[in-house]
Amino acid sequence: MKTILLHSLLFLLLPLPAPAASQEAPATIRVDYYHSGNANTEMFSLHQVVLEPLPWPGNPDKAIDTSGRGYFMFQVEEPVSGAVLYSRGYSSIFQEWQSTGEAREMNRSFHESVRFPNPEQPVRLRILKRNQAQGFNSIWTADINADDMLVVRAHEPAPAEVLELHVSGAPSDKVDLVLLGDGYTAEEADKFAADAQRLTRALFTYSPFRERAGDFNVWGINPPAVQSGVNRPSNGTFRYSPSGTTYDAFRSERYVLAFDNLGMRRILQNTPYEFVVILGNSSTYGGGGIFGLYSTVAADSDWSEYLFVHEFGHHFAALADEYYTSDVAYEPTTERPEPWEPNVTALHDPALLKWGSLVQENTPLPTEWPKQKFEAFQLENQARRAQLRAENRPEAEMNRLFEEEQRWVNELFAGYPGTNSVVGAFEGANYMATGYYRSEMNCTMFTRHDRFCRVCSDALIEIIDLYTPGAAGH
Repeated sequence: MKTILLHSLLFLLLPLPAPAASQEAPATIRVDYYHSGNANTEMFSLHQVVLEPLPWPGNPDKAIDTSGRGYFMFQVEEPVSGAVLYSRGYSSIFQEWQSTGEAREMNRSFHESVRFPNPEQPVRLRILKRNQAQGFNSIWTADINADDMLVVRAHEPAPAEVLELHVSGAPSDKVDLVLLGDGYTAEEADKFAADAQRLTRALFTYSPFRERAGDFNVWGINPPAVQSGVNRPSNGTFRYSPSGTTYDAFRSERYVLAFDNLGMRRILQNTPYEFVVILGNSSTYGGGGIFGLYSTVAADSDWSEYLFVHEFGHHFAALADEYYTSDVAYEPTTERPEPWEPNVTALHDPALLKWGSLVQENTPLPTEWPKQKFEAFQLENQARRAQLRAENRPEAEMNRLFEEEQRWVNELFAGYPGTNSVVGAFEGANYMATGYYRSEMNCTMFTRHDRFCRVCSDALIEIIDLYTPGAAGH
């Protein structure tokens, strides 16, 4: 198996040439494939190559991913020299599923896609997976020729009009985000539009999105649902979804994922997009986010605006969850590798802390915080939450519980002004009470807080810059 370290990739980078001002954007190529296996094995198989109906929305000067994020990376290569024409890091549902108990008992297949600008020449697609040394191993290649007669070129009509929710300029100069409706009937089209507009406004109340709003385009599309609402098997609510959106992903009641990748892509190809948020027409608290794939949010939840921003942080910038007291679907491990995500650390060597430049001199690492008080409260709080769900209590009771929880957390942290605004290493993160650390006592990725910590904010800015002409003038 070929091993390629991340830093060594820089020697083979050959970005696609920027088109002249009068030249049209290249076409968009989508490669669909199946990702199969179990907890210990995986394989890939090609499904199809698609020439999407819209031109490539990306910035021609930002063809190479310099962020180093993602469990996987794909590269579009010149077959003879191996020069990299385009690359992006990403994560996948398969990789998340591998960490569940089910993956130790059975094989499953997941449909996945990668998209890139048509290089107008035969190329080699390479999929790489992150290894323990934080480099990438090459695990699959496929030769792609967009001129092959079997490339899919015919498409069904768009299922709905594309809404312009926040358009700042040409797609090639902006981060292009599409909001995809799920569970909205034709009669609820206006409701989808209102929800999409409200959540778009909410995104731009959070820094750094507020300051960089001019670097975003936000679009909306809502394929009419046959029946209102989102699939939720745990309480007997079953709904058809063209994107396969459902609660109870991996049997976690609040985790919302879309499992019909092909159905989703057929809708999205009618919009200029790089990032996707699925708005579920539901009031039940829930959502999810996978880096480079999509994020989801229950649009009618009382906490929808927070959920939208939190889950988008996962999808957009690979921010890890910093909380650790809620139940999750993934099985814990005894190993403590240094996470590749930018906002959590195993702190194996405090002198090499990844956000060390933000830490003031004499700040202790690890950094003290009222951890025992927080955990004692959350132990009781999580038990109350589980009981509400088990008894299928009204969502209003769950919302009150969340309000009480956040009020208590805010009051607790306000009593520690010396560390409440300090950048350090606070134990408890990445779903683990010990062994992993976050950079600040509070953050949108830790509690239902209204602000990203400085480390998360910097990580978000880096991705904005990856898709736009740059930070000049900001």
